[in-house]
Amino acid sequence: MTDREGHSCLSFLTDYGTQDGFVAACRGQMLRHAPHLPVIDITHEIPPGDVRRGATVLADTVPEFPDAVHVCVVDPGVGTERRSVALAAGGHVLVGPDNGLMIWAAQSLGGIDAAVELTNESLWRHPVSHTFHGRDVYAPVGARIAAGLPLAEAGRAVDPAGLVQLPEPFREVTAGTARTEVHAVDRFGNCQLSLIPEDLVTALGPVAPPDRVTVHLPGGAHSVAVAPTFGAVPVGAPLLLTDSAGLLALAVHGGSAAERFGLRVGVPVELTLTSTKHMKE
Repeated sequence: MTDREGHSCLSFLTDYGTQDGFVAACRGQMLRHAPHLPVIDITHEIPPGDVRRGATVLADTVPEFPDAVHVCVVDPGVGTERRSVALAAGGHVLVGPDNGLMIWAAQSLGGIDAAVELTNESLWRHPVSHTFHGRDVYAPVGARIAAGLPLAEAGRAVDPAGLVQLPEPFREVTAGTARTEVHAVDRFGNCQLSLIPEDLVTALGPVAPPDRVTVHLPGGAHSVAVAPTFGAVPVGAPLLLTDSAGLLALAVHGGSAAERFGLRVGVPVELTLTSTKHMKE
């Protein structure tokens, strides 16, 4: 695929919510400049200003798309000196603020192939609001790129190494112990950890149902079943499973692990083998 052939669709992720007209205004700009392309809403329910949550959802979602342009707006620094950028990665383009929001998604697509700062103001909607770059910069530029505009025409090339990075999630795997943190919490209260199943094997050896691990949390230690899915344990029981993003997650069948254990993003978690049947669940 060449730039001139365009992309198959646009995707759109923001923290705007749907009570106001912000999403519709951005989609109107996309319609003006790429009327033939579908726009897929990933979500507009990212907590306001929560760049890390937006980055996590993007990284989990964009690999499922064919070649697409992803317009991404979680931008607490709008109107400041932070840059606006577009990143090419694995046949996709991500358009949004240079605040770390898009880096994990680009990595999930195979890494950044090229990056530009959006300096071609002729592509923007005018006048440009200091508080609404989603409508005035990202939507029109993203739509034009999706319709076939070469990335190089959107602005000047920048070194990907100089892009803003989010702190990497904590992860420490040693013999007998895997230490990590809650990486994300979804609307069901499932707590995604910054570990892959191979980390569990490295730390604890072969672990598979019906084995149990001890999950050490700030509020105490809990014996938790290793299970392939929610229904493999009784209703109300906690479990450790591999989620749809390929990461380990602490969950509760029919309930919320976040509420059950008082968890939020960033809370430390330690996993060891269960050595007694008298740990609390």
